[in-house]
Amino acid sequence: MFIQTEQTPNPATLKFLPGRDVLGAGTADFPSREEAARSPLAERLFDVDGVEGVFLGSDFVTITKSDAKEWFLLKPSILGVIMEHFTANRPVLLDGAEAGSGHVDSEDDDEVVSQIKELLDTRVRPMVAQDGGDITFHGFDKGVVYLSMKGACSGCPSSTATLKAGIENMLRHYVPEVVEVRAAR
Repeated sequence: MFIQTEQTPNPATLKFLPGRDVLGAGTADFPSREEAARSPLAERLFDVDGVEGVFLGSDFVTITKSDAKEWFLLKPSILGVIMEHFTANRPVLLDGAEAGSGHVDSEDDDEVVSQIKELLDTRVRPMVAQDGGDITFHGFDKGVVYLSMKGACSGCPSSTATLKAGIENMLRHYVPEVVEVRAAR
């Protein structure tokens, strides 16, 4: 098994590509060891000293490291965990655990919200995934779209610029009802 690595815009985060499906569909974010209980892979990755966050995508694993550690020291251990996990054919998520869809869903989405979600799914999410992250829609209220960034995009120095300059401009262009994009809390 050959695992590629890619830099992300966030210097504390690296994207690992095992050359096979990780989740297939959806994403799973583990910003702390405590939240990794539903993923045997994430739990093992948190055993590597210096790993502070694990994000699983369709075909990639994004790792966020502590500032005290350097990538050249962490990469061999992380690569070993990922390789051993997949060659042993272990599950990525435990039975019953599901990957997220990227939306806080609501049955009564109106036309504007449906249009926003469609644009996020088709235009934004693929670009953000290339950088090892994901974006979650939290709501639309009085012209304001609330989004959160995950994976490599969470805490990235350029995430505010991505939200404001990139996503906000695109949504305002296609959905006149959108006035602003804000980070969800």
